[in-house]
This record gives sequence, structure tokens and C-alpha cells, in this order.
Amino acid sequence: MHYSITPVSLGGHRFEVTLVIADPSSGETRLSLPAWIPGSYLVRDFSRHLGRVRAECDGKPLRVTKQSKCVWRIEPASGDITVTYDVYAHDLSVRGAHLDTTHGFFNGSSMYLSVQGCEDDPVTVDINAPADAHHPSTTSWRVATTLPRDDAAEWGFGRYKAGDYAELIDHPVEMGQFDLVEFDVAGTPHFFVLSGQHFCETDKLAADAAKICQAQVDLMGELPAMERYLFLTRVEDSGYGGLEHRASCALVCARDSLPMGEATRKKLYRQFLGLVSHEYFHLWNVKRIKPAVFTPYELGAESYTELLWVFEGITSYYDDLALVRSGVIDEASYAELLSKLISRVRAGAGHAYQSLAESSFDAWIKFYKPDENTPNSVVSYYAKGALVALALDLKLRELGHTTLDDVMRGMWKHYGETGEGVPEDGFEDLAEQISGIHLRPFFDAMVRGTEEPDFAQLFDGIGWQLEPEPVANAPITSLGVMFEAGATRLKTVVRDSCAERAGLAAGDTLIAINGLRVSSETPSKALLPFTAGDRVSVHAFRRDELLQFEVTLEKRPVTNWKIVESDQSDDRSKARRARWLHQ
Repeated sequence: MHYSITPVSLGGHRFEVTLVIADPSSGETRLSLPAWIPGSYLVRDFSRHLGRVRAECDGKPLRVTKQSKCVWRIEPASGDITVTYDVYAHDLSVRGAHLDTTHGFFNGSSMYLSVQGCEDDPVTVDINAPADAHHPSTTSWRVATTLPRDDAAEWGFGRYKAGDYAELIDHPVEMGQFDLVEFDVAGTPHFFVLSGQHFCETDKLAADAAKICQAQVDLMGELPAMERYLFLTRVEDSGYGGLEHRASCALVCARDSLPMGEATRKKLYRQFLGLVSHEYFHLWNVKRIKPAVFTPYELGAESYTELLWVFEGITSYYDDLALVRSGVIDEASYAELLSKLISRVRAGAGHAYQSLAESSFDAWIKFYKPDENTPNSVVSYYAKGALVALALDLKLRELGHTTLDDVMRGMWKHYGETGEGVPEDGFEDLAEQISGIHLRPFFDAMVRGTEEPDFAQLFDGIGWQLEPEPVANAPITSLGVMFEAGATRLKTVVRDSCAERAGLAAGDTLIAINGLRVSSETPSKALLPFTAGDRVSVHAFRRDELLQFEVTLEKRPVTNWKIVESDQSDDRSKARRARWLHQ
């Protein structure tokens, strides 16, 4: 099979795709487009961006019948079939396709129709320069992708190849004017492909990324075989996100999150490095170590697993841990990141309502479809998964001579190198096998139950303690609601709170408390005069009706937590912490 991709309208955001199918001999030909993309567990229906699918054989049109939202049937023909269609590309995320006068980008899942029954056949693809002559600046465009080159020049338009369809769609493509930042990891060239205007101190970015990537190679024991690795990075005024692939990742970052000498915003840069670290760890954990239900991927329908906490949660644990192990951040900075993670998980009632196993299984219908009730009913398998991974690691270190590092290396040897999918109980079985510790009660409580790690006990062994962090000028009472940013409209009414008991609902707009107007800039300021147990009168609009509620205020819950050095910290606990953070 052969594909040809041409940007035909930069202003109209359209790629034209041609697919040539060599003389199919099985009667009718069926084509399909993925409904979702690995790493993003939500049906995205990429086919909605496809224009009319046309087919011909020897210059004669063939009848194309649409069978479902992402499946087409072509009538039988004798000879090569040529299929053409347009793809509307105006999605600036890392998941789909985008094309304008500044650049082009696409993930294969949103671009390449597959031929059913031929998914294992080798393919070639011509990636062509823009056909829009109204924009001469495109004459200096280049191509960045980890697709193996056929006759294409390095960083150039031309012919590329893939061993099968799965490989074809796992190498995103960036085209345009971009800067290359090169560094080496384990003898393999790595590049940042920076697309968009930026003021990045590229030497620092390369040095820091090299340390982080090397720390992960050291952890896992080896770098998977690849010709090179690309961080395809779209730089914008604001934005944050990433998606992993087998030899690259697609990133979106804010311009001021990149290093810029004295102007570097250190916390934003630290966040970006965490994203870089996260997507890079997926080289092992997700791209090669994956659930059995994803081997192979069935991209036309949901595939359910309770293991997303293993693949995203453990990755989220190691992303920031790699920053401190590599020396890119110090111990205090890592403790701050961990404090924020704990605070974020505890902030929502969902962590006590939904288990990690349920969160993983229901990702298709809940996690990626947030609404006003999400904080009450959903826990992030990324965030709480990372905390459970932390707890497991510290527990293993306390009880024996093994660590989560050992378990992950075992996962790589047993599943990653062999290509065997991880069964639903595979991670837990291997953790017990490698550690020699009975861990089922831990997993029953933390993964299938809703318990949270005992940080007091876990941190005591490494000389830390977790304590509440005061919030300046915050009221001591709570209404039990979350406000929309810069507004008095209720985004969420917290489960079992005083607001819920009084009858307030998400979407209500608060007007006054005890007759005094509530400010949209600082709505919680209206609670400053009151103490827990006080009964106040709340006026609010629900749609266009003015309603009154009587609310008995509650004590404001702790929302911010901070890791500090324990009063009981000694040389032994500090040594344990050093072995964990700096091994």
C-alpha cells in the first residue's frame, strides 16, 4: 500500500490524502479510520474531519458506501484501487492534525485510512511539500518525523516507509520552519523540534533533558532500539500537553515555560521538564510494556482495563522523581512537587469515592469527560496512581531489599522485551514475585479500595512529615462549593457539604450572603466574618430565578499540604531518603 499526503490549502486547513491499494483480490475492499489514539483513552471520532471518500480503478469511479461512522466499503474491482479524501486539520492539540501558514502537524490516527485485512502489510508514504503557491514562505519548510526514510532526504519531504499500519500511525509528523536542539542519550541522537516563535536557551534545555533521559535509561537498564528520538514541541503563548509514541512524543508548551536565561520562570520550566520526563518514560511503560487488552490495539472501539493507574500513575511518579535523581532539581523542589500532588488529590471528594481500578476502567466515560460533578465522583489515575506508586516504593524499601525500580525492570524484561501484554493481575503478581512480600492487602486497599497512603508512617522512615500549610487571608469557614474562575457562579457543590444540604446547585450564581454582595474577584472573602456553625442567608440566581438558602457553615477543610523535615529526622532516615532520591 502507498499513501501520499499533501497540504493543499493552508488557509483552509486541508490535507489531501491518496491511498493506492495494489490489486485487492478479496472482492470488496473495506477501509476504516481509528476512533481513538493510544495514550488518550477517549473515543475522538477522527473520521468527522474526513471529506468525501472517493475511489477509482483504471480511471473508472468505484462506488463507495459508508458502513458506519468510521468504516467505508468499496465495490469489487480488478486492478489497483486509488482512494482520495481530504482531512480538515484545525486541531492544535497533540492528538489530531493542524495545518496553516506557519506549520503542519498530524498524528497518523487522524490521517491514514487502514485497509481491513492488510494491516500487517508494509507501506510507503510520500509526504509532499505544500501545494499552496500563495504562501512562498513554505519553500523553506522541513519535515520532522521518526518514520524510517525511504528516498526522503534527512528532515526533508519525500518517501517514508513503515513495516505495518501500527507502525505507520505511531510516528507523528511536523512540517514547517523549526529549530533543532540535539543531544545524545545512550549513544542515540535525541532532538527537540521547536516549532513556533521562542526565546529558548537551547544549550540549557539540551543539557537538562539529556540528564533526565539518561536517568531513566539508568533506571530501566537500557534504551529501546531506535535510530533517533524526537520531542516534537509546538511553542505557543499558553498550553501544556503531551502524547507518547514509539520513538517520539508530541508536546505543546507555553513560550515562557522554556529556559530563557535570567528571565526563566523556574516553576514553569520545571513543569515543562516534568512533561518531557513523563512522555519519555512512556518509551518503556505504555509503548512497550502495555496491558494485554492493548496487544494488539483495537482502535475502532473502547478497550477496557483496570491497569491505567500502572501505566499512567507509575509514569507520573517517575516523571518528577527523574528530575531530582538527574540533579536537574534539588530535594526541596521535589518535596514541593510532591506536596502539590498530595494537595491536588485530597482537594476532590472523588479520591474517597472512586477506586483507582474503577477510574482506570471508566476512563472512557468519566476521566476525559469532566463535568461539574467530576471532583465529587472521579479520582485521577495519574495523580493518585503516582501517590500509590510512591507508597509502594517506600513500602518495598522499608520491608526488604527491593524497590519499585526493581519491579519496573522486571516488567521490562518480562513484558516489554517480549512484547507479551500484561494481564490484569500481572503487575501485582510480578511485584510480589520480585519482592517476596505479600502485597495483596496493599493493592486491595489502595487500588481496588479507596484508602489513601499513610504518609505519616511512610515519611517517618525517610525523615519527612506532612503538615497543613496555612493559606493567607483565607476564611476559617467553608460554604462547600467551588467557584468558576473570576466569577460567583458555582462550578461544583461538594458532596455531603453544607451547600448541598441547603439545596445549592452547580450553576447557581451567588449574589449575596447575609445581605452583602459577593464579589466576583474574591467570593470567599464574604465568609471572613463567620465561624463554623454560623447560619447565613444566601441569595443566588438559578437560571433567571432569584432563590434564597439558609446555610450552616462548616469548618474550612485543609486544602494545602507541605512536606517538611521531621523533628525526628536522624542520620539513618536521611540516608534512606538519599538512597531513594539519589540512587
